Amino acid sequence: MNRLLSLVVAIAFFAAPALADQKIKVGISGGDSEIVWAKVKEIAAKDGLDVSVVVFNDYLLPNAALDAGELDANAFQHKPFLDNQIKTRGYKIVPVGETIVAPIGLYSRKAKSVAEIGEGASIGIPNDPSNGGRALLLLQAEKLIKVRDGVGLLPTVLDVIDNPRKLQIREIDAAQLPRSLDDLDAAVINTNYAVPAGLIPGKDSIAIESAVNNPYNNFIAVRERDKDAPWVPKLVRAYQNDTIRQLIKDKLPGQIPAF
Repeated sequence: MNRLLSLVVAIAFFAAPALADQKIKVGISGGDSEIVWAKVKEIAAKDGLDVSVVVFNDYLLPNAALDAGELDANAFQHKPFLDNQIKTRGYKIVPVGETIVAPIGLYSRKAKSVAEIGEGASIGIPNDPSNGGRALLLLQAEKLIKVRDGVGLLPTVLDVIDNPRKLQIREIDAAQLPRSLDDLDAAVINTNYAVPAGLIPGKDSIAIESAVNNPYNNFIAVRERDKDAPWVPKLVRAYQNDTIRQLIKDKLPGQIPAF
């Protein structure tokens, strides 16, 4: 009888289905990050995490989708951007692991240097508050404009107090700036939109943000209520490792691992 019972238990053990992988959806920005997240997906699978990657070509939708429960995580933004989104939209979203920093650059098809930007030149900047502010701070670092003291990382065009070259600053959707470049004298373009348009930071840019002590590190973000979920450290580990660090260095021009 005992032998029969042992046989039944053994059969039940081997016949039991394996535990299904945890399925999660992660929203990212289109472009070179898709290369990295394809590898992250492979690494996560070895840790029992089935990652579906959802690509967005807009900076506002990934947080809206995460807040609505259509995503479990996203990886596209830096802290000033998230802080502004929380302030204006009330999202309960938190960072859980840093990914990359991509210094923003000033590009031009008409000027070969900042010195060649003439009086009255039209300069495109992103129209979202955090990246627009970031662009203005780059223009200030290049002594093209000056913004008022105390505005921190989020100055607006209304905070410009000195504009000696009388630049016309035009706020344009960040994703549209590369294709608008021919109609502008110069534009400040995020790296994830510059590279797919054939613009290489540091090579094609006439000015670029410093990577040292850069406050714009990107990160993986989740809903606040999920920050202690068991799958979160698995997802972070799938990104923060030597394989992904090397892939970023090899395949993502202008982007630097932030972990």
